[in-house]
Amino acid sequence: MLERFHINIDDKFCFTREQSSEFAKRIANDFNVIHDVDAKRFCVPGDLLFAMVLSKTGISTTMRFTFSGMVTDGIALSLHESTDRCLSICDENGKEYLDVERSGQTSNDQSMIEQLVRSYVSFSGMNFPHLLVPLMKEHGVMFNPDRPLVIYESMALELERLDLSAPTVEFSGAALDVAGKRGNVTMNFRFIENGEVVGCGEKRMILSNLRSYEQPVIDQLIDDFNDRKSRFAA
Repeated sequence: MLERFHINIDDKFCFTREQSSEFAKRIANDFNVIHDVDAKRFCVPGDLLFAMVLSKTGISTTMRFTFSGMVTDGIALSLHESTDRCLSICDENGKEYLDVERSGQTSNDQSMIEQLVRSYVSFSGMNFPHLLVPLMKEHGVMFNPDRPLVIYESMALELERLDLSAPTVEFSGAALDVAGKRGNVTMNFRFIENGEVVGCGEKRMILSNLRSYEQPVIDQLIDDFNDRKSRFAA
């Protein structure tokens, strides 16, 4: 699945704007403007980095991914394993963009990994408007519509077993903690196999520059989102 979404350069890899944007829209259903080919503040989707790690190193029963920097197009990246339980994605200058902790058993079943990745990133890309808008409305806050900064901070997963064939992801609740102009979002989910819960996880995001909730502004943002989605589909 990932072959068309990255470029291998010897023992390194990088992403073009076109590859990153295609992954965001086609695989993750993520239409955040920051992933557009012509975006001024372009960023490779965090879910694409997550997918690359699983594809190259396998999936462990317990994993935590912590993002520490925004990857732009054309940066040569590589995976560094400091220990059996810790690895990171860094550039040629040693700057770290993603830290990964893992433990337990590991599987390299690429078919299962692809199914899990597709299901997770499809869920993950549904941040706006499906999951964030109800949370913001409940707490009476919203991000700045002129600069809607939503930072993907971390993701963690825990699987009960790895002998899976077609795991899917199911939303299981979310929370927003507001502290001044900053909001911390936690989105919980479950992994399901043949109707059985086989694991769980959480995604954490940071909302910056919060302001008072305005329904007309949110409605316009949702209309813009749906319009971008429709134009891409067409």
